[in-house]
Amino acid sequence: MAPRSAQKQKQLPEADSGERAEPRNPILERLLGDTGEPEHIVRAARSLGMRALPAIRESLNEQVSYPIEIELESVALARLADAKRPEAENDALVVASSATSPDALMLLADSQAIALLVSALFGGDPDMRVAPILRPLTMIELELASVVFEATAKALNGSGVRALSIRFPMPAAISGRDLKKLVIRDGPAVRMTFKLLAPSGEGQFIVMMPQRVLLLHRGDGSVEAEDKGDQQALWHARFSEEVMRSAVRLEATVPLGRLTLGDLSELFVGQVLEMPEAAPTQTTLSAHKKPLFTCEFGKLGQNFTVRITEPFDQGKDLIDGLMPR
Repeated sequence: MAPRSAQKQKQLPEADSGERAEPRNPILERLLGDTGEPEHIVRAARSLGMRALPAIRESLNEQVSYPIEIELESVALARLADAKRPEAENDALVVASSATSPDALMLLADSQAIALLVSALFGGDPDMRVAPILRPLTMIELELASVVFEATAKALNGSGVRALSIRFPMPAAISGRDLKKLVIRDGPAVRMTFKLLAPSGEGQFIVMMPQRVLLLHRGDGSVEAEDKGDQQALWHARFSEEVMRSAVRLEATVPLGRLTLGDLSELFVGQVLEMPEAAPTQTTLSAHKKPLFTCEFGKLGQNFTVRITEPFDQGKDLIDGLMPR
């Protein structure tokens, strides 16, 4: 019996080692992401950032004294642990939770971006270059960063069934010692870098999102459909622009009155038809035999004119045609 129990004891570690998941190669994970589809992850993140960009820009510029341009500078795979920079003490950071993750979004702004926002918010000279903040951030500056972060998070959150379900209000932004003491759970993430541009300076803020959160809400294959829809909308806008530039021949029809078939048969080239005093003053402006507007016939100097009065109403025109004259 002793040899059997010894044999079992030798087999247990082998069974345990077989059940234990092997650690991922961090280098491969940085290159391939959590799913092995880095292009899909980056494309989903870029689509999310581009869709949120107009709302971020509008929300920010409603609060500042001079316009600040915002661009999505880059999108790349990253690690959550790399969100904060150990050497930087003047960055502002906030971690936002959602219904599916305690760290669904991490937003980080550098001191140059905060200095630019302070200048723009408090009416600084847009033509005077702002210097980066080298001292510890004040409570007012952190509150300002929190306002920008919350506007960004709301734009990224979206609405409907594909919303990120971010919990609002978010925690206040932290910096300095609090930022150094913050422990960030590591894992595969995607980094979206936004750039702030103004005559007074520039800066950047970064949005970090776990790849699993991104794929849960934006990785169901509908990204390709959205991109295709955006491309179709772009072609539609382009096509419409070209159509708007097309030359169209307009015709204004002046009603003279009623003629018999005998009168029509006697018409000849060069004949002048006198308009009766009771002739209708309304004309119809048409393009390719399609009536567009009802106009008034007139004269300005030596030129005959038509003045647009209202869009052409086909129903009204039918009723007027049925009425005896």
